[in-house]
Amino acid sequence: MTTLFNGASNIAQYGGMAALEDEGLAEMKSLVPYYMENAAIIKKALDAKGLKTCGGINAPYVWAHFPGRKSWDVFSEILEKCQIVTTPGSGFGPAGEGFIRFSAFGHREDFSEAVKRLESL
Repeated sequence: MTTLFNGASNIAQYGGMAALEDEGLAEMKSLVPYYMENAAIIKKALDAKGLKTCGGINAPYVWAHFPGRKSWDVFSEILEKCQIVTTPGSGFGPAGEGFIRFSAFGHREDFSEAVKRLESL
């Protein structure tokens, strides 16, 4: 099998260049606190459930540890019971097994709803 890649499209390249201009950098910088607050919301909810968490302080991702459980099993349980899509830790290698990653990228109201849904976990 081979894969042919001719590089990023012109529109993607122009988008990347725009993001690196002063206005683009200012916009990105203004969004960081918003997403970090989302991370704090989900981290607080997971901590309140007694789960060991890490992340959500320097990056917009929160990891929750489910000792003795397969990450795909936990992923399926959260999806089925809470209708929340997460990322199984095993996708990041063997050391990620037993962990689930929550992303802070999304709308604030969705995170408020996710906290309510996590109560059924």
